[in-house]
Amino acid sequence: MTTGRLAGVVLAGGASRRMGRDKATLTVPGRFNGLTLVEHLVAVVARNCGPVFVVAAQGQVLPALAAQVLRDEVPGLGPLPAIGLGLRAAARHGALRAFVCAVDMPFLTTELIDQLGEESSQSGADVVLPAAGRDHYLAGVYRTALAATVDALVAAGERRVGALVESADVRRIVLTDASPLANLNTADDINGLL
Repeated sequence: MTTGRLAGVVLAGGASRRMGRDKATLTVPGRFNGLTLVEHLVAVVARNCGPVFVVAAQGQVLPALAAQVLRDEVPGLGPLPAIGLGLRAAARHGALRAFVCAVDMPFLTTELIDQLGEESSQSGADVVLPAAGRDHYLAGVYRTALAATVDALVAAGERRVGALVESADVRRIVLTDASPLANLNTADDINGLL
């Protein structure tokens, strides 16, 4: 089952301070067919979503991708404005909803995207998030019309994605298996995969 015409937004421009290097271009020996994380995530998201956008930092070097690369307009403001940038681009391409995820989620599944997209289309909610002990803001389906709300929040000095979620109609899907939401944040996380 597919989720219809969800656009895809992969957030790849984070500073990756805990990892100590750019996560988007990270490869894990013996995993993901030698692809970088950004190539792997774009491939997974593209199975269910189209078009796919990658939001990257200004000057960030990325491999050739089967996605449109967007650049953060103002560096260092975190994921909230990056989400807004991706949602605006998706809306320009006619998408009413977009699946938004972080680039450091190597175990993301198309089944999770389907589940969130189906709930979004059935409920009509502004945001559909997976919940596994907490809300996972960077693995959810967002209405593209929320780009205007993001712009207003950022203009008011807000940087938290939680502020967007707090201002929206949200549905949550409680997951019993949280493994698709796992993030690679540190070198120890990488070592755990080897």
